[in-house]
Amino acid sequence: MNATSASDFNFIRELVQRHSAIVLEADKDYLIETRLTPLAKQTGFASLEALIAALRANSASLQLRKQVVEAITTHETSFFRDIHPFEALKTTILPELFANRPSANVTIWCAACSSGQEPFSIAMLVREHFPTFRNRVRIIATDLSGAILARARAGFYSQIEVNRGLPAALLTKYFQKQGLRWRIRPEIRQMVEFRQNNLVESWPSVPPLDLVFMRNVLIYFDVKTKKAILAKIRGVLKSSGYLFLGSSETTLNLDDAFEPISIGKSICYKLRHNQAL
Repeated sequence: MNATSASDFNFIRELVQRHSAIVLEADKDYLIETRLTPLAKQTGFASLEALIAALRANSASLQLRKQVVEAITTHETSFFRDIHPFEALKTTILPELFANRPSANVTIWCAACSSGQEPFSIAMLVREHFPTFRNRVRIIATDLSGAILARARAGFYSQIEVNRGLPAALLTKYFQKQGLRWRIRPEIRQMVEFRQNNLVESWPSVPPLDLVFMRNVLIYFDVKTKKAILAKIRGVLKSSGYLFLGSSETTLNLDDAFEPISIGKSICYKLRHNQAL
């Protein structure tokens, strides 16, 4: 990067960290051009440089600043990503939760859900393997970005997106072809509640949870923020609940209240008995 673009990157990095606590590493400089150039055009700026100049001059609205942060922090996802947690749900966790709650709902939270593939994967898994319990499963999916949540609610996916991780049988059963895209059927869309939520702010709308999927999220935060988020999870996770993190993430040296549990080829976390609410 030249001196000007390096300065712009550092400015955007500080803006993103201030509003979301997400830390952009130096090798993420390409995100500035690939994610903000389309936003600049969409919001009426002549160039990316003009957008950044407006942000620097404090002439940009709070809404535009939020759009910049959301554009930078939209992350990778796919259907049934890293299949092992879904196998653990099917073989062990959901049977256990349903058995222990013969009439109560099972509440699942997908944090940082992006364009919706993860919560929709869970919804399809429930309908496929636990059809009699589908009305007792509540799936809440949240993300920082209002734009990505709007896309998730609509449920449209490209051919490339449905080719990534989605079994052909589920594509045929739960999607409808509309033009060049596939749309997930209403019975699956209706199983997921999408809400906007910033993980580093308060969580007033998060109810007591049986299962938390917060995968490949903590890697973007510094240690202090990771500890704060795990502490808040302790406040909403039921004593019998489970936490799934990404394969490169852990609670080790961050929060001793959690202990790792192996289920098949997957690692998840439960609250230690002396810590559980």
